[in-house]
Amino acid sequence: MMTSRIWFTSAQKAELWERWKQGQSISSISRALDRRNKGGVQRIVSLHGGIAPAARGRAASALGLAEREEISRGIAAGLAIRAIARSLGRSPSTICREIARNGSAKTYRATRADKQAWERALRPKQCRLACSGRLRWRVAQKLALQWSPEQIAGWLRREYPGDPSMRTAHLRTRRQMRLAKGAQSQTGQGQILDMVSIRERPAEAADRAIPGHREGDLLAGANDTNIATLVERHSRFTMLVKLARRDSATVVRALAEKIGTLPEELRRSLTWDQGKEMARHRSFTVATDL
Repeated sequence: MMTSRIWFTSAQKAELWERWKQGQSISSISRALDRRNKGGVQRIVSLHGGIAPAARGRAASALGLAEREEISRGIAAGLAIRAIARSLGRSPSTICREIARNGSAKTYRATRADKQAWERALRPKQCRLACSGRLRWRVAQKLALQWSPEQIAGWLRREYPGDPSMRTAHLRTRRQMRLAKGAQSQTGQGQILDMVSIRERPAEAADRAIPGHREGDLLAGANDTNIATLVERHSRFTMLVKLARRDSATVVRALAEKIGTLPEELRRSLTWDQGKEMARHRSFTVATDL
């Protein structure tokens, strides 16, 4: 017999964490909250590692309920978007987006819009692939056929032109990490000529059975300090190579010198990411016979 999950209100969660801070047991907290099954309390405590999460709050720049009430009244009075924006000291584009994401001017309601904004702000969010089994199955089918993410996204648009739930804005992102606003990417990635695909790596490297296959990466620190790492896949033995600079000539020369100190049976292959510090990978291959 299936039972529906019993949700905790904000007040109940606050009481739960207050009692937990006081050292009460899971069973005691469950009884105090009138929960027959202590699993719900256990789930919340375990989810956060036993540490009470910070209270949610709105960003100072976000629209509040009072402002949304003004927008609703402005719409009812027949005011233009620019007039509403001017009365609130907001940009017209902010008001326009607020109305659009909550239906339209005819259906806009302040309380509902504020509630939906609060729900949309919840993090982390599940991606569409995690939420849609049908979409996930289609993507998995194409990946099994060696289709690229770009090909799959294009095929979905053509195959399901009227079904937004079967779309993906993208299946791959060039961004490796989120950056602060105004920050410049320092990943150093660029186009690599004659790049060798990882699919061409020897099969013996994948199962880590034979030593001599390595993975490399570049670590960049403060004050233009750089270190290359060489991790042997079989033993996980790691070598560090200090670099004067991160340009390709310097990196390739330093790595070749380090690899050259190893016995021949431990010089089989090196896997690197697409950072442009290995743009001269052909010179590295010639120098090391990897």
